[in-house]
Amino acid sequence: MTKLGFGCMRLPMKGREVDYDQFNKMIEIYMQNGFNYFDTAHGYLQMQSEIAIGKCLATKYPRASYILTDKLTGAYFQKQEDILPLFNSQLKTCKVSYFDYYLMHSQNAQEFEKFKRCKAYETAIELKKQGKIKHFGISFHDKATVLEQILLEYPEIEVVQIQFNYVDYESPSIESKKVYDMARKYQKEVIVMEPIKGGSLIHLPLEAQKEIDSLNINHANANLALRFAGSFDGVMMVLSGMSSIDQVEQNVKIMSPFIPLSKKEFEILFKVSSIFNQQDLIKCTNCHYCVARCPKKIDIPNLFSCMNQKNRYKDWNSEYYYNIHTRNGHGKASECISCLQCEKICPQHLPITSLLKQIAKTFER
Repeated sequence: MTKLGFGCMRLPMKGREVDYDQFNKMIEIYMQNGFNYFDTAHGYLQMQSEIAIGKCLATKYPRASYILTDKLTGAYFQKQEDILPLFNSQLKTCKVSYFDYYLMHSQNAQEFEKFKRCKAYETAIELKKQGKIKHFGISFHDKATVLEQILLEYPEIEVVQIQFNYVDYESPSIESKKVYDMARKYQKEVIVMEPIKGGSLIHLPLEAQKEIDSLNINHANANLALRFAGSFDGVMMVLSGMSSIDQVEQNVKIMSPFIPLSKKEFEILFKVSSIFNQQDLIKCTNCHYCVARCPKKIDIPNLFSCMNQKNRYKDWNSEYYYNIHTRNGHGKASECISCLQCEKICPQHLPITSLLKQIAKTFER
């Protein structure tokens, strides 16, 4: 395997379906450049991601030529008896007979208790014995102490997928470094998600951008973010949620061949992190987990993006887009009923309810 993984959570869309023509071309470019790792989940793109994998990857390439990861997501089962039918439907939709990696999705303290209650880990371990899963692991969003609890209770875990980037490295809420160190303490391989923080590390504050520009590197923002994530011991894969042909072409150039960061590049990125963390920004990664839980159908990530744009650039454009993102059945920030469903699922542990109140004050004057 090479270091660059194709994350299939942000594929190009045509209406409610994936743009299959564009996705086919993206896969072709990615595979031709020696990359072969694809990551999906049942709920990605309202279940369209798995369908696209089946149509554009599984039916066109030999099974041994690519590595496919899928996940067991807590929203889609309520008891152990639900898990096997769900798993089999995932195989069928992806048009494969096995998954190379199967992860317990978005594990935190609360989700872990549900997965234990439903014997999800035991079910996955049995599926591995049957050869329907080659490798068993978790994707993780919580404190390092919670990860240690999971790894102690289930030493069969082979790989841990974590959020890891230079801005979150020392974050007290994300604990990227501490979580990474815990995974390595128990000798688990690491898969990195959100290396560019949902695209947030492409558009930096001007002061931070000047530091990056001093290195004189092509596509420097994405280049440094991806290579930072891959420069740590035990990181087997760095996922990039690519949504266009240009992004695929750019990323394969950055990661082929993979070159770890130099000491100077590390120093620059930690300066950038310090500058970035001083900005008044909402650190949302646009995963959209919150939207699926919202009874008012508030497009929370896009409203956060509008607020960030407003804080960064003080322009009218963000107000225009706020109106765009609160049309066609999507609720306004002021319609939040404080049910806290979004905060329970948020991987970034954001105080979404209070943030929506601030956004309503800003955009609904």
